[in-house]
Amino acid sequence: MSASAPHAPGHVLALTEATFGSAIRSHELVVVDFWASWCAPCRRFSPIFAAVAAEHPEVLFAAVDTEAEPGLAAAANIRALPTLMLFRDGLLARTHQGGLRASRLTRMLETVRATNPGTPDRAARRPAAIDQLSTAALHTPGGT
Repeated sequence: MSASAPHAPGHVLALTEATFGSAIRSHELVVVDFWASWCAPCRRFSPIFAAVAAEHPEVLFAAVDTEAEPGLAAAANIRALPTLMLFRDGLLARTHQGGLRASRLTRMLETVRATNPGTPDRAARRPAAIDQLSTAALHTPGGT
């Protein structure tokens, strides 16, 4: 699916630096997978990510190709692939480096969903640049 296409629930939306902010504002829960085509663990995790997306149409599942979007990857302080970032109400709630089994990703979603808004998981590493992207995204024209 292209980044400009409307999001279809249960599918993974491709994000760019230009679409990142509106994407994390668009749903209560957003899961972003930072990946690269040369990354074998990313290729193994991709079908798991897509399968969990299909099971949770109420959650926006999105992906950032770090080769095509190096500025966004740098702003997110991506140091390992794949890296997942879970956002709740536009704020970074949790990060995870490496692939996951579907059951573990589902548990992470449930944990983030149960967390009070505005109180991110203390275990999450919150790169300042991604917080700035989140904050900027929330305060851009058309934002809420």
